[in-house]
Amino acid sequence: MKKKKQKITNLINRKYKYQLLENGFSKEDILIGRKILNSRQITMASYTRKFEISFAKKIGAKYALMVNSGSSANLIATFAAGNLMRKNALKRGDEVLVPALCWSTSIWPLVQFGLKLKFIDIDIKTLNIKIDDLKKNISKKTKAIMLINVLGISSDLFEITKLAKKNNLIIIEDNCESLGSKLKNKYLGTFGDFASFSFYYSHQITSGEGGMVVCKTKEDYDILFALRSHGWLGGTRFYKRNLGLYKSYAKKNPHLDPRYIFINSGFNLRPTDIQGAIAHNQFKRLNLLMRQRNQNRNIIIKTLKSSKKWNNQFNFIDVPHNIKPSWMGFPILLAKRFRYKKKKFMNYLDSKGIETRPIISGNFLNQPAAKLYNLNKDRRKFRNTQEVQELGFLIGLHTKRINKDKLKLIQDSFFKIETI
Repeated sequence: MKKKKQKITNLINRKYKYQLLENGFSKEDILIGRKILNSRQITMASYTRKFEISFAKKIGAKYALMVNSGSSANLIATFAAGNLMRKNALKRGDEVLVPALCWSTSIWPLVQFGLKLKFIDIDIKTLNIKIDDLKKNISKKTKAIMLINVLGISSDLFEITKLAKKNNLIIIEDNCESLGSKLKNKYLGTFGDFASFSFYYSHQITSGEGGMVVCKTKEDYDILFALRSHGWLGGTRFYKRNLGLYKSYAKKNPHLDPRYIFINSGFNLRPTDIQGAIAHNQFKRLNLLMRQRNQNRNIIIKTLKSSKKWNNQFNFIDVPHNIKPSWMGFPILLAKRFRYKKKKFMNYLDSKGIETRPIISGNFLNQPAAKLYNLNKDRRKFRNTQEVQELGFLIGLHTKRINKDKLKLIQDSFFKIETI
């Protein structure tokens, strides 16, 4: 028992030589965080609002609202899409299509709202939802699509949005892994009725925790605004565009304290102003961070492929046509002949100090929670998603140029797959 505990402790305490993200915060990020602490205005305030305005302007979104995580962004987007104040609202029991390669909090809000999930396989070339399968599964029961843009790339969202418009479907676009990516010069995260973004540590920008939800209409924005904070109209002093709504409800309800008017159901998903300030500071250098991650990916691929030991041991995801990617991580698939070596290889990379993780969570239908909630009642198979689980993994892409020592570590460790 003691040996087992010691093994776990060693695993936790191990200092990875090549992490998913290294030195995620700059000196300026830390300084602005301290500035907020020293001001004692820690709760959501003007820095958060400035970030929302900058964010919406840069990516071309009509409205943006910061929340405390990307998971919360998915939660609030789902409940806004089905809110009683919305004209074309989702209802309990409606069917939503979801890719089988997904993260847990992409789907739990759908389950929590009471929607019926129907899973769709992915295109293994892009890791994103397979459009042909999507088309086949749209029926009269289908009312929404949850899209997940994987690690900086996507399916053809122009085609999917046309499908959605034709069938009157709501699109929630989980863009938590793809901030800054463009498809035909249009930012991912601006295709859906709602879209979510995450600023967790290993993502394109980070505030430790934090997220953003964007939408296209004032109707949806007003719903999101209320849902984020208890269904309450409080905090409008930083939100000039909400003053009209605030005054309207105050006038209609003169018997209520105008500072405490609740117009909807709600959560508490507010970020702190520290998160808003740090994320905003990082957002200003998003293009630089994107460029460096992309360069590091190209350097690693070139180094591996130019080695004498290269024998197509690994497959790298091709960038889809017309996409300018913003990589969150580096997805890699083992050659099929190494399928049964994957676990051993992951353990080996870990022992050499290279941090790895699955591509999202693999085939989510294999997870115990999916079985607990019986999410795959028909026991359907998802061949491509399963292939990604059995062959796929990812390593980090850092925001500073990869040095020779780390490059050599990756090269030497990767080619050991032939002999381990």
